[in-house]
Amino acid sequence: MIIRIIAVGRLRERYWQEAAADYARRIRPYARLEIEEVAEARLKDGASAAEEKKAMQEEGRAILERLKGHEGAVVALDRQGRSLDSLQMAAWLEEMILEGRGDVAYVIGGSLGLAPEVLQRAECRLSFSRMTFPHQMMRVILLEQIYRGMRIMRKEPYHK
Repeated sequence: MIIRIIAVGRLRERYWQEAAADYARRIRPYARLEIEEVAEARLKDGASAAEEKKAMQEEGRAILERLKGHEGAVVALDRQGRSLDSLQMAAWLEEMILEGRGDVAYVIGGSLGLAPEVLQRAECRLSFSRMTFPHQMMRVILLEQIYRGMRIMRKEPYHK
C-alpha cells in the first residue's frame, strides 16, 4: 500500500517534526509513506477576501499538480467532511486494499482551507472534528490515525 500525504506548508517546530517522524517510522513496516509539501501562499495581515481566494487557488493548483497521474483514492481533510471513528477508518483502508486501490492520497490544506477544485477532485472528504486545528498538528493526527488503522487491520494491539 502507498499512503501519500500532500500538505500545504511545512512542519516548522521541532516537536511537530519529531512527532511526524516517529509516526512515519511506525507506518513504514505496513505501507510506503510519501509526504509532499506544497508552499503556503504568502498573505499580508488584513488581506482582502479576493487576495485570500487567490492564495487558496494558488495552493489548490499546486496540490492538483501533485495529484496528476494519481489513480488511487484522494481524501481531502475538511471540517465539513464525513466523520469516521478509528475502526471505520481502518475498515475503509482495508476496503481500498481489497479493491486493489492501495494508493491513497490524503490532502491537508493550509490556514485558508482547500480550494473548491481540490475538494471536487477528492473521492472522500474526511473530518476529524468540526473544530479547527493548525495544519501542522493535523498532519501528526492524520499520521497517528493511519498508524492506528494499520494496527487495527492486522488485529495487532494498540492502546485505546
